[in-house]
Amino acid sequence: MKITSARFIASLSDIRQLPTDGLPEVALVGRSNVGKSSLINKICNKKNLAFVSSTPGKTQTINFFLINESFYIVDLPGYGYAKVPEHVKAGWSKLIENYLGGREQLKLVLHIVDARHEPTELDKMMAGWLDYFKIPYVIVITKIDKIARSKIARQVEMIKNAFGKLRYCQQFVTFSAITGVGKNELLSIIEQYIGSVQRGKNISKTQGRQPQKVS
Repeated sequence: MKITSARFIASLSDIRQLPTDGLPEVALVGRSNVGKSSLINKICNKKNLAFVSSTPGKTQTINFFLINESFYIVDLPGYGYAKVPEHVKAGWSKLIENYLGGREQLKLVLHIVDARHEPTELDKMMAGWLDYFKIPYVIVITKIDKIARSKIARQVEMIKNAFGKLRYCQQFVTFSAITGVGKNELLSIIEQYIGSVQRGKNISKTQGRQPQKVS
């Protein structure tokens, strides 16, 4: 897939404000400052499409970007930033939960983790959440350019082992917003899912223990 147009549509803080046009959506989740905005800018070939901040916790809303006039990339609030007030984190958690748990247009999630570090408990919790809601997702190991080439394979294996068994994870992809490694692979995966995957579930019928909150 080639992205020929990409534009920011809206920043939304209320689940009732989400688009109603029925276009498929690909969402990004990850810890604060993990590189979601940089990934969006890279795959869309636009340097300043998504705002890149050095301050963790900057994204506090659900941000929608219309791609090729045919689907949305959705940037969800980052989790895990300790300096954000508890009531704000609680609001993010509820917003993310409501979106992931009830959005029929959602076809795929890109779960972003930092290649330099072992996945945090919140990263693992998010993967468990996606499994619970039966949402296909790809774990994107980003900032791979910051690791020596001789250590990449070992680091990727460590991250895979840390996550353990995952039910709805489709694959792991290494990515760099600097070099472009993984860009074409991600675009191919996105093209596959926005065209063919239908979520085979009704959230009201989901059984089992509720997932823990991610904040």
